[in-house]
Amino acid sequence: MALIVKSNIRKAVKELDKENAVSSVADEVETALERKVEEILVEAIKRAKANGRRTLQARDL
Repeated sequence: MALIVKSNIRKAVKELDKENAVSSVADEVETALERKVEEILVEAIKRAKANGRRTLQARDL
């Protein structure tokens, strides 16, 4: 599943790092972030299911 795009990670880091302390993003960050997002979505799907909903909502996150 390709939810995370490395170039977007770089942009986000650049915007969030006001002090310019981080100059690059390792390749493994993309994979780790992808896994985290998948875990969050799996848990959110379980919550929606448990509540008898077929629509995933922000409150499920």
